[in-house]
Amino acid sequence: MSAIRTLSISGFKSIRNMDRLYLSGLNVLIGANGAGKSNFVSYFRMLSELVEGRLQVWASKQGGADRILSYGVKETSSLSTLVRFGDNEYELVLEPNADDGFTFTKERIYFKGGHFGPTDKIIGTGHSEAKLKERSKSGVGASVAQFCYDAISGWKVYHFHDTSDTAGVKRLCAVHDNDFLRMDASNLAAFLYRLQSEEPDVYSQIRKTVRLAVPFFDDFVLKPITLPTDEQQVRLLWKQQDSDYALWPSQLSDGSIRFICLVTALMQPRPPSTIIIDEPELGLHPYAITLLGALVRSAAKRTQVIISTQSVPLLNEFEIDDLVVVEREQGASVFKRLDESDFERWLEDYTVGELWEKNVLGGRPSR
Repeated sequence: MSAIRTLSISGFKSIRNMDRLYLSGLNVLIGANGAGKSNFVSYFRMLSELVEGRLQVWASKQGGADRILSYGVKETSSLSTLVRFGDNEYELVLEPNADDGFTFTKERIYFKGGHFGPTDKIIGTGHSEAKLKERSKSGVGASVAQFCYDAISGWKVYHFHDTSDTAGVKRLCAVHDNDFLRMDASNLAAFLYRLQSEEPDVYSQIRKTVRLAVPFFDDFVLKPITLPTDEQQVRLLWKQQDSDYALWPSQLSDGSIRFICLVTALMQPRPPSTIIIDEPELGLHPYAITLLGALVRSAAKRTQVIISTQSVPLLNEFEIDDLVVVEREQGASVFKRLDESDFERWLEDYTVGELWEKNVLGGRPSR
């Protein structure tokens, strides 16, 4: 299993010290604005970039190490994390350097082991970019490094908030860019075009699910065009029921476009090892939020799902055992899992969302 079992983070933005947070198949983060939910999501983006050798570029775009370490380099001397995937672990420690970037002071892989005992290997110190991918190709612990690299590189942090006129999802995209759904859905048309031909049953289910929330929607119109360079491109056109006229994506509401992106991400036939989505309910109709809850629960049976939310209706679609409460204590983000048995009497009279509104669960919602 490449799903994350436990996660430890120290010194990353508002997360001063999170020790061995258990993550199940479905994890729903709740908390007020500024509690640290978005920083938790940002951590996954960082590690995705890090294992691909792009840590310094990512750090620079964030404003440098001083903006990433908890309360700056004067307050925090290092950033560390340990990710456990079943019997495998990936651990690293980063320290700021003179260029406001990071230097690895520790990069380690571990496997509990079988017949030949455990593998516990430091794969580098003093380097500026991760060696995990390189080690996965050869050397001691290559198979362990490969497992960890595949799991982390397989994460997808989806962000479908940009639905402006220049958003990638509304523009032409290359037909051949269809191996996976990109994090901003900029290749949604190409991805759906491939599903239409190679996975017709999945495509049909996506179409039917979209129609539940957008009743006038009939189908996508995915017709590649050939450019003078012989490259084929396709745009996300669509048609209404009882009409053959192709409409532009700008003729759908922002909420409808986001819902289409979410449906595709959560129903894709070969999902990422872990799906992470920050506030997926943004701009959705209340009924679409109910459908979204069912989609998330279904996806969590096939892959690990992590979402953060501020939506009471969406929270009503989950169990208390699914929740991770995020709060600020002494300026730092604290993450707590709840035990549903502690709230049995409350649940006789209230929904999960109502308990959050009443601040019974903690992580008081914003008002």
